[in-house]
Order: sequence, then C-alpha cells, then structure tokens
Amino acid sequence: MSPSTPFQFLFLFLVAALVATTTSLPYPPLLPFASVSPAMYGNDNWINSYLDAILDAGKGAVHARGRDGGGGSGDRPSLLLRERGHFSPARFFVEEVITGYDETDLYKTWLRANAMRSPQEKNTRLENMTWRIWNLARKKKEFEKEEANRLSKRRLETEKPRNDATADMSEDLFEGVKGEDAGDPSVAYGDSTTGSTPRISSVDKLYIVLISLHGLIRGENMELGRDSDTGGQVKYVVELAKALSSSPGVYRVDLLTREILAPNFDRGYGETAEVLASTSFKNFKYERGENSGAYIIRIPFGPKDKYLAKEHIWPFIQEFVDGALGHIVRMSKTIGEEIGSGCPVWPAVIHGHYASAGVAAALLSGALNVPMVFTGHFLGKDKLEGLLKQGRQTREQINMTYKIMCRIEAEEVSLDASEIVIASTRQEIEEQWNLYDGFEVMLARKLRALVKRGANCYGRYMPRMVIIPPGVEFGHMVHDFDMDGNEDSPSPASEDPSIWSEIMRFFTNPRKPMILAIARPYAEKNITTLVKAFGECHPLRELANLTLIMGNREAISKMHKISAAVLTSVLTLIDEYDLYGQVAYPKYHKHSEIPDIYRLAARTKGAFVNVAYFEQFGVTLIEAAMHGLPVIATKNGAPVEIHQVLDNGLLVDPHDQDAIADALYKMLSEKQFWSRCRENGLKNIHQFSWPEHCKNYLSRILTLGPRHPAFASKENKKVPMKGRKHIVVIAVDSVTKEDLMQIIRNSIEATHTGTLSGSTGFVLSTSLTIAEIHSLLICTGMLPTDFDAFICNSGSDIYYPSQSSDMPSNSRLIFALDHSYRSHIEYRWGGEGLRKYLVKWAYSVVERRGRTEKQVIFEDPKHSSTYRLAFKVVNPNHLPPLKELQKLMRIQSLRCHALYNHGATRLSVIPIHASRSQALRYLSIRWGIELPDAVVIVGETGDSDYEELFGGLHKTVILKGGFNTPANRIHTVRRYPLQDVVSLDSSNIIGIEGCSTGDIRSALQQLIPTQ
Repeated sequence: MSPSTPFQFLFLFLVAALVATTTSLPYPPLLPFASVSPAMYGNDNWINSYLDAILDAGKGAVHARGRDGGGGSGDRPSLLLRERGHFSPARFFVEEVITGYDETDLYKTWLRANAMRSPQEKNTRLENMTWRIWNLARKKKEFEKEEANRLSKRRLETEKPRNDATADMSEDLFEGVKGEDAGDPSVAYGDSTTGSTPRISSVDKLYIVLISLHGLIRGENMELGRDSDTGGQVKYVVELAKALSSSPGVYRVDLLTREILAPNFDRGYGETAEVLASTSFKNFKYERGENSGAYIIRIPFGPKDKYLAKEHIWPFIQEFVDGALGHIVRMSKTIGEEIGSGCPVWPAVIHGHYASAGVAAALLSGALNVPMVFTGHFLGKDKLEGLLKQGRQTREQINMTYKIMCRIEAEEVSLDASEIVIASTRQEIEEQWNLYDGFEVMLARKLRALVKRGANCYGRYMPRMVIIPPGVEFGHMVHDFDMDGNEDSPSPASEDPSIWSEIMRFFTNPRKPMILAIARPYAEKNITTLVKAFGECHPLRELANLTLIMGNREAISKMHKISAAVLTSVLTLIDEYDLYGQVAYPKYHKHSEIPDIYRLAARTKGAFVNVAYFEQFGVTLIEAAMHGLPVIATKNGAPVEIHQVLDNGLLVDPHDQDAIADALYKMLSEKQFWSRCRENGLKNIHQFSWPEHCKNYLSRILTLGPRHPAFASKENKKVPMKGRKHIVVIAVDSVTKEDLMQIIRNSIEATHTGTLSGSTGFVLSTSLTIAEIHSLLICTGMLPTDFDAFICNSGSDIYYPSQSSDMPSNSRLIFALDHSYRSHIEYRWGGEGLRKYLVKWAYSVVERRGRTEKQVIFEDPKHSSTYRLAFKVVNPNHLPPLKELQKLMRIQSLRCHALYNHGATRLSVIPIHASRSQALRYLSIRWGIELPDAVVIVGETGDSDYEELFGGLHKTVILKGGFNTPANRIHTVRRYPLQDVVSLDSSNIIGIEGCSTGDIRSALQQLIPTQ
C-alpha cells in the first residue's frame, strides 16, 4: 500500500520503528514506497513537530520512566493515551523510539536511507528527516557534554576561592558559626528577626525611590500582556508604589521609568508625572504636603520616537541615571522645604527592579550616597542555564538575542552595591542567587555570624537576603460564594460583567467548571502542555471547560514571533483535539476585568492552573486564592512556598502531562476537596496582603544605617567651578604625556574666543596620582589654577587647586582634597583585607618560560592611596582578563572595582562606587553643574573604564588620529560587545580627526549651542 497522507506515511514509519524495538534490530528498517503523495511535498510541519519534540523529550521521558519504576511499567504513558481514546504518534515516537537509540544507530538509519539510489525506492524527504534526527540527536549530545564540563569547571573555579576566603577569615569565623545561630537559615540570608524591630511611625516621613525601566507603566488600565515586557513586574511595581505611599511613615514614593513618545502608544506614557491613587488600607493621620503621595515619574532616555524592549535598553542606562539624578536632587530639596526645615530630604532607599534598573540604582546610590535595595524578579543566570539545557542555541546566540551577559553583569553589580536583596522565596535564594559569583549561602551565613559578634570580616561583605512574598490588593474583591462554597443570592439589580459573555460564547456547555489559566504566550509558561493534558484526557474534557487568557492581540501576524509561535501551537492543538466548544481564548480583556474573570471561574466551581516550567513570583496564584479559586501549580519556584502558607491546591511536575490532567480531574471531581482548598485559601490569604508586605519591607529599611550626601558647608567655598556655565572634562588616556599636555593647551585655547570665553571651566580626569599631575604641570609650565578640579587615581580622589591666600609661596601643598567625596565612595571598601588578598593573587600571576616562572604583577605603594590599591605590571601580555579578576573578588565577597591603566602597565583597584564617570556626577550635584552643559574629551581607546565615559547627558568628543596608542589586547576582552552598552550613533557623541585648537573648537561649537 502506498501512503496517501502524511499521517499514513508516519504511521508506516512508526510501525517499522516499533518492529525494530521488538526485534532488536540496530535501526528501524526503512520501507520502500512505490510512490509518495504530492501533498507530502508542500508541508514540513509533520517533520518539524518531531524535531521539536526530540529537543524537549529527555526530561519528560526520564521522569515518566523513573516514576513507573522501569521494566514493564515503562509502557504506562502510551497505555494511558490509548485508555483516554487518543493516540499521539509524535509523543510515542519520541518517548519509545528516539530516546531508546544511541546517536550512532540513528546515523546508520540515515546511511541506509541515503543508500537507496533507485528512483522507485529513494525518498528525499525520508532521507532528509533521518539525517536531521541524527544530526539533532548528535548536537544535543554535544551540548549536554559541554554543559556538564562547564558546570564542573565552574564548580571547581568557585570552590577554591570560597575556601580561601574561609581560611583567610581565621578561626574567629568558625567560632562565630558554632553558636546558636549556626542552623538558623535567617542568619544565612541576613534576615534574622531576633532583637528589636524599629517601630514604623508617621514621624519618619520617608522618601522612597523605585526604578523599573522596561514595559508600559501607568496607574490605571495597565496593558498587561501587550508585549513581553508588560507583565507581572509592571503590575507589582505600580501596586507597591501605591501601597508604600499609604503606609505610616512614608511621605512620598517615586516610581521612575522611561518616557515613551513612540507612535501607536497612548500619550499618557509620555507624561512626565502621573499621580497614583493610594490604596485603601491607610489607617493613620498626619498632615500631607503638596508633593506627598505616589507618583510615576517618566525620565526621557534613548530614541525619543521608539519603544525599546528590555534587551535594547542597556546603551541608554547612563542617560537615564543622569536624568533621574536631576529629578531626585530637585525633589529632595522640594520635600525639604515642605517637611525638612529647608534641609534636603534624601531618599531612604533607591530600589531597583530587574537587572537594568539594578545597575541604574547602583549608580544613583553611589552618586548620592544613599542605601540601595534590589529585586531581581527573573534572574539572568537562571534563564541562561535553562536555555543552554534546551540545546537549541549556543551561548553566543543566546547573548545575541537576550543580551544575557549584560544582564548577568548588572545583577552582579547589584549584589555588590545592595544592602538588601528582596526575594520572594527561599528557593530563589538557595538555587538562583547561589549561581552568582557575588553570593553564596554558606559564606553569607558565616559572615553574618561574624557581624553579629562584632568580629573582623577582613573586608568582606554580603548583602542581606530578605524573603518578602509579593502582595495583592483586596480593595475590589467580590465573592459569589460563602466560605463553604455555597452560592450567594445575587442582587436583582446586578448585571454580569461583559467579559463573562465574551468568554462564555466559546462554550457549548458554559455550566461546566472552568479551568482558568492566565499567562502570556511564551514557551516557558508551558501552555501547550496544559492544552495537551486537557485534550488527551476525555474524562476531564467531559467534566470541565478550559479558559486561556493569553494577553491581548490584534492579529497573530502582528505579534512577536515567539509569542506568535506559541499561540499558533495552541490553536493547532485545539484543532487537532477538536476542542471547539470546550476552550475559550478571547483576544481582548482589560486589566480591570481580571478580577471578574477569577470570579467567573469561582462561580463555576472551577480551578486556576499555572504549570510554567518555573514560576518566579506566582502573583496570579495569590490573586486566584483571594477570589476563592483552588489552584493547580508548578512545583518549581515560588508556588511551593505559597502552597505551604495557603494549602489551597496541588503541586505538579510541569513536564508531566498526565499528572497535570490527574490533578485537575481530582480537584474538580471531588467537591469536598475543592471546598476545603477554597476555604484554606480564603482563610490564609491575608498573609500576602500589601499592608503585610509593606510592614515587612519598611521594618527592614529602617534597620539600615543612615547614608546621605555629605557636603561640608565650609569646605572649598572659593572653588571657581561654582557658577561655571560649561565644563570641559579632559579624559584622554590613549596618548603620551607630551601629547596629553598639548591636547589640554589646545582645549583651553579653543574656549578663549566666542561665547565659551570666561564661562568654561576645565577638569582633568585621569588615573594619574595628584603628585604625577603636579609634576606634569611644572614640566609644561602650566598652573593648577588653569583647572577647576582634578579627578585622579581613576576616580577615587578629587582635588581642587588651593585658593588659600595665606599659603606660603614655597609651599608644596597647592591642592585641596575633597573629603566629602571620600565619604561617598568608602562604602564596602575592603581596605587591608582586600590589599592582602590582592598581594597574594598577584604573586600567583606568573610568566612561564620552560621550567622557570617570573612574577608579572607587583604591589606599587608609591601610586597607591587610601582608596586605591595600585599594582605595577611588567608584562601586560600575561595578564588575565579583567573579568577573571572581578570574578575572584566577588567569590571572595570583596566588593571593589578593578581596572587596567596606562596600556595595561598598571592595575588599579578602587571602591565599587568610585569611577571617573561617578566623580563627574558628584561634581555636578555639589557645584550645581547641569550635565548637558559638560563635554568629555576622550581618545580612540583608553583605560578599561573607557566605556563608562560615554553615554549620559553630557557630550563626548572622540579624538581620532595617529597620536592614539594602539589598544592593548587586555582591553578587547569584554564580557559583552561595546555596542551592547554604548550607543555610538548618539547625537551627543561626535568624532573628529586630529586634536588641534581648530579641531576642538569646531567640535565644541557643534555640541554646545550658542547662547
């Protein structure tokens, strides 16, 4: 018989494969076909479905066999499929054939298909399919081997430095963990509740800044699901801002995000400020000022007419930081006029949400010297691990798509800078944050024990990990049932919400219990497995309906390709299982209608289901419980701990399709069990309320030590920088000292004519010490007073030319140190403990020639200072990449900023909040300089902090030409490409050939508009 349809062809091939499994043949015999239907040549979907299934099969198949105990019971999945009246050839093929063959056997199968040279026997499509199956199986095997090697290497790389850190902290460390706190997990995270907790009072009047940069953020009618960036995090940060502003002791909350003026988006996203209505649980009274309450503040950054996905925000973060800095300074002064007796009221904390906002919060925290709090939401390393396990993309491809290395580095920076990291579950801490170089549970426990005892931590610091589950708003909750699950009598005048009819129109029998899923159409949400579980279980189909709320859409063709692919798969499955009349999938819904959708599911005595492969927050589970819906949830992530509190449903393996169907059937068919789950959820839901969340949040915030900008009132009053209209910052690292001084002269001369004359100040920004700068000025005949300030030691010190009139003419003390700046950057500086570790590390970096070893890096006390540790490099070609040193520092819990200077002939290690770009922000705040009026002049290359000098609101001039020294190899080894973090096509950046006075004057005239 010749196959006439794709299914018949598959069936014959599967029969052949099954014969091979029962006759112990090395490969499935390939049947010769006399003819092939033309229909087969126009559609590759049937092949692609198998290829996709192969990539996803491993874990599910292993779980199924492991659960059944092996042996004869291994047939259980297929038998269940037959019992339920539907046979899945794709699943059978993958679970029973492909996973049972070695890739060498699959290779032989392809060879046999390829050997069919007779036109009557040869089947090109069959040959192609067998080759693709073999090739994918081979690639997957290679990916698995590479991943195992990588994990083993990372474990070894991490364990040794952590053991060294433990050893360096001496026996005091072990004495500190032998006490009663040794087994207390709260000590491991720094979340101990023992001792006195600060009382929250209206007298505190806190100013809190939240940051969330991506997605469409507004207070009402949130467009959740419109795109991949507008989801649970958007809802969370808006409700958090509202709830905090209504809490005792909080005066104002600002939620900072991006201003969006792009076409096809509501004009409200372009409003500079939006007032948020406070929540209804406020139970205190005190006088509110004009600027109190909660606000969304939109900061313009990036292309004005373009909406940016979160993967494309990175090059513009510096611009956001500068804009946000201006807003916070102005608002702090405004609040100070209202409630601070004229003194600025600085933020109590700056709280970053997600990686991009985390690095922005770190920069703002450093510039203002205020505490930082961080919430990761969905962590980059966890996402990377999951994508690598799938085997579909290499690390390079993943980074190109998701900018994952920028994201991971931003999360590491957030760990360096944060005083508190908020997690929703213990699992997030122990399994996700534990993947990072900057956090390790056991070392955190030991350090915490030392801190409690007042012992020496040898310069090591770890952020406090605090578990605070997300909250939900109870304000508009309506129940149609009493606690026992009996229906209340509806009001005669009440009308059903319109969204109910929009959903009910899909169903043939709308009276059946509703299984409700609310999730965006992403692969990780696992919606297709839910549809398969429903479609293949006939008893469940007879008992219930399925409602899928998958965001809003106009047309599938206009959706993002990933979302469109998932939605297309869902619709294909509905058609394949003939689920019409049993599944609802409305195109539109308002955010305000979500509570009504929960109510509808509860009225039908249905259940809520979330079978995502991993669930970070689980806010929908809490919302469902709040509306009286029992839940079926994934056992991976936050639902485990939510279930421990609420006890209102069942947890399932998201890879186990049968377990999902069985759990749903049990929940909906056993009415007493359903009622008990509903009652438990309603009884315990108060533990996830916003008042409870804010109470826990504020109690942690108030334990932080006071940090705020420290500007001495009498220091350096005569500094000429105050009152300058424009500032030119010379930060050229890629030239000789002679060329540098010529560039300085030319820059000063370029401002002597026109509107810049007399109103422009100069700052020299360099890695040189102040002594080296002084020597350079003397040799060239220049005066310190030609400059307004000197940013030296790679940004760890700021000096001003001394203006003291009574200073002796022969005195060498002609520079005044800015002590206030040092108080800004001393946060988490490791001091002597850091120096000892770096000296030990430097001794291990050697150049090997045969059997001889020669040390490459030596301590350089001459160029070191209080907040810079300098090392001399004798052979830059044998230096390790900077990212490796930074990794070692983080594993040791030593928080610092390492960089190579002078063509990698010098290594500098400075505090995490010190840098040349941060020093410029400090000067702008202290002396009232508008950053858009500053111009930074750089070369074509520079020190390893070169990229930080771009971006922001200041202007940048790049001097190009042969006077630049070539970039050293060490500067090209980055964690990510430069273009991922710098927008070189920005209108604020221009490049010029040459460095003459005319060249520089022309560039300045382009960047600084004529007044």
